[in-house]
Amino acid sequence: MERTGFEPFGEQLVSATDAQPKSRGSKLLLRAGTTLFWSLVAGIVLARAAFFEPGIYDGFSRVASLAKNLIF
Repeated sequence: MERTGFEPFGEQLVSATDAQPKSRGSKLLLRAGTTLFWSLVAGIVLARAAFFEPGIYDGFSRVASLAKNLIF
């Protein structure tokens, strides 16, 4: 006998086998979307690493130390 899962509000949970795309087009679209997403993530991370300016936060540390001296 199969157990049916329910969420806390009483809705029936969908099993993992029901959530998988059934047609070949759906699988292809899912794979293309996943590839596009991770390609964009990798591109953003690499661009961030390439164009990062290390001294960009120096001004904030000066303001933070000034605030610390005023408070304490």
